[in-house]
Amino acid sequence: MLDTFELSAHFFLQLAVILLACRLAGWVARLIHQPQVIGEMIAGVALGPSIFGLWLPEAQAWLFPEPSKPILFAVSQVGLALYMFLVGVEFQGDLLRQSGRSALAVSVAGMAAPFVAGVAIAAWLVREPGMFGPQVHLFEATLFLGASMAITAFPMLARIIYERGLTGTALGTLTLAAGAIDDAAAWCVLAIVLASLDHSWPVAAKAIGGGVAYAVVVLSVGRRLLRPLGARAERAGSIPQPVLVLTLALLMLGAWCTDILGIYAVFGAFVLGVAMPRGFFAETLRRMLGPLTVALLLPLFFTFSGLNTRLDLLADPRSWLIALVVLLAACLAKGGACWWAARCLGEEQRTALAVGALMNARGLMELIILNIGLQRGIISHALFSIFVVMAIATTLLATPVFEWVYGSRARATGELGPERRD
Repeated sequence: MLDTFELSAHFFLQLAVILLACRLAGWVARLIHQPQVIGEMIAGVALGPSIFGLWLPEAQAWLFPEPSKPILFAVSQVGLALYMFLVGVEFQGDLLRQSGRSALAVSVAGMAAPFVAGVAIAAWLVREPGMFGPQVHLFEATLFLGASMAITAFPMLARIIYERGLTGTALGTLTLAAGAIDDAAAWCVLAIVLASLDHSWPVAAKAIGGGVAYAVVVLSVGRRLLRPLGARAERAGSIPQPVLVLTLALLMLGAWCTDILGIYAVFGAFVLGVAMPRGFFAETLRRMLGPLTVALLLPLFFTFSGLNTRLDLLADPRSWLIALVVLLAACLAKGGACWWAARCLGEEQRTALAVGALMNARGLMELIILNIGLQRGIISHALFSIFVVMAIATTLLATPVFEWVYGSRARATGELGPERRD
């Protein structure tokens, strides 16, 4: 049993291995024109029991002992909060107001169809042994799988949009706004599931009502109070250290606030990022915090999720059949519904297909909701692993499908800027 000092020293070794593995996998992903985060997701699974633990079980158990997981989890949550904060800082609110109706329509369609598919799959899997926790009833199972199928990889979607030169475009803003609405609704559903498990409906009311109140206060009063930070940074030509410290302290308070409300830290961080001053302040903040967050902290979350992924539990053909059904239902319901909604709004065919392709990515947010479900005993390791496969596959498909239906032609005609590789 490792003591506190040994765990601390061991963490640095873990961090070195994680960073090198994620960087290598990210480099390979770039070679095949995939976002780096795809490689990092796969690296996280590879470092877990599914690959590293399968080939070298003793070495894997020594490198990632059970007592070290809480440290990995805690630091990974800081990375998630910082990343979602930066996504909020880059969020284009003006374009959102211009496409609000379209974003809402795409979001509703992208929530409703996969939610119904998730409910149907849950009604099937609840009769399969070893898929849900023993205390989980049909009501909690259907709501949880519905939310899991409907969620969008919001922060990963933001990265894909940035890397593909879609930032600031109508398509990029429409997709990002619809993804944000989808995820907010999914977290509200998750709050209901957790409240049902605890037999405490006031918990759900506190989560949903408190989350709405937090967003309203931060985006109205908070935005006005934060404006002097931007003015001071512009006068100084940089963000002074006291301003940076205050900003980070507010970020941690916002994450703490939504976490105790029950809608989790990432949304408190995102909303605060949206409220931050734009222009010079936002750009400087991204340059200061972005590289460290993406390169150092975010890979820890992918690895923590990978440590909980057990592909060896999917050894029989029936498990892989379930995984295939989940993947097909996820793609057809989410991508198809978003495509249909965009077409109904008058978007041309290739734009509508691009919306469907991008919205179908689930990656990071799917991993977050799955980890919560696993920790609370809603789903088993087997079902967790099935949905991790779905999350990776749908995110892996997003970029090539987008390039096929929209990106390459739009880039050739000058509608999009060049791909970014920073």
